Amino acid sequence: MSNNSYFELLRENLNSSKEFSVCDNGNLSFHNINLVEIIEKHGTPLKITFLPIISRQISKAISMFHQAMEELQYNGNYTYCYCTKSSHFSFVIDEVLKNNVHLETSSAFDLPIIEHLHTNNKITKEKIIVCNGFKRPEYTTNIVRLINNGFKNLIPVLDNVDEFETYDNLINCNFKIGIRVATEEIPNYTFYTSRLGIAPNKIIQYYKEKLAEHSKAELSMLHFFINTGIQDHVYYWNELSKCLKIYADLKKICPSLNTLNIGGGLPFKSKLNFEYDYFGFIKSILKEIKSSCERYGIPEPDIMTEFGTFTVAEASANIFTILNEKKQNDRESWYMVNNSFMTTLPDTWGIDQRFIILPINKWYNKYKTVFLGGLTCDSMDFYNAEVHNNKLFMPELEEKKPLHIAFFNTGAYQDALSGHGGIKHCLVPSPKHIVLNLDEHGNINHSTFTEEQKPEDVLKILGYYKD
Repeated sequence: MSNNSYFELLRENLNSSKEFSVCDNGNLSFHNINLVEIIEKHGTPLKITFLPIISRQISKAISMFHQAMEELQYNGNYTYCYCTKSSHFSFVIDEVLKNNVHLETSSAFDLPIIEHLHTNNKITKEKIIVCNGFKRPEYTTNIVRLINNGFKNLIPVLDNVDEFETYDNLINCNFKIGIRVATEEIPNYTFYTSRLGIAPNKIIQYYKEKLAEHSKAELSMLHFFINTGIQDHVYYWNELSKCLKIYADLKKICPSLNTLNIGGGLPFKSKLNFEYDYFGFIKSILKEIKSSCERYGIPEPDIMTEFGTFTVAEASANIFTILNEKKQNDRESWYMVNNSFMTTLPDTWGIDQRFIILPINKWYNKYKTVFLGGLTCDSMDFYNAEVHNNKLFMPELEEKKPLHIAFFNTGAYQDALSGHGGIKHCLVPSPKHIVLNLDEHGNINHSTFTEEQKPEDVLKILGYYKD
């Protein structure tokens, strides 16, 4: 083995990442999945989702919250909700529900999914359903229908002061309500206050005028979330502190208020040497909430979270094959992949999102600095060091076998943002998607969810083929 091999380059970081290992033949495995065998059977480009990781992440979060609450003697309960917009796929929701957790929705089309799950005995009407977002009439109408049909733990979270009118007029039973607090944005943002939620200075008066004496509606939840996610930053702690003051003021006049929803925002592993003290941060949040409640003289609230990216990101990977190397000058070498980053991993160009990128084979080859190029004609369809902050090395190519690479931990938002199965830039097809799971003996099995798009699939969407 050469001392200049790709394996030697990443040996130290690889040893700290338990999900990856390299065999003697220079092939990479991911959670003991033989990726080369998967490629030989299914080809590339390919999306894979390994379902047990989803349950692992849910169990991890629940365990950390329970442990932190026990250590702090926190007098409240914890509820885990899955943020469905991270990935709506049926196999994802099915895996989530195995863990007896709850669901958060963001659009009108979410609620027919909830009804489908109930019809197929995957949830009961006792399930907590948190309905977030600015709601168009179809969304509020669906909320009304489900509540009137007995989903007594479906909680519409008010995003504006006018939303409640529909519920007031049409819901014919007692129901729960939440309010989302509009937080301030980070100091260098385009605007000052989030468009989501109700302005903090309006919440108390709104409660007094609309909800305090209402015969059916009961305010049970205050919702808090900031776009940067959960970070150890003065901005996060300041916004949390302001939210806790609002919660305390509300609690003193609203006995039914018992839950603080702190949203989502736990990060996913985006690099091999990723470090984040999940438990320490969770404990710090709960400690801040507990101490604030003691200071304000109110009971500690039950805590609810809506983890989406944390739940599903690390369960998936996108696999590509290097088609060719293009040397455009004496310094830049392009490895061209057999699909597009813009159309399969839109966050790589939309928000310069980093993912773990590793070769699947040729780990014992010498390495070189490269840029990765996608298939579309757009100048932004690339992944390189300057934009994504990590100098990118890959094994040198050889004529015998193609080099396969993968972007790991891509399970959150990418399929929704790219429009799975729809029309893509330059008509680049959606890749094949397979689902992996463990059988009762611990063996990995896989099934095809969708095949790679064919020309006739695209032409039908575009109207060239008529039914």
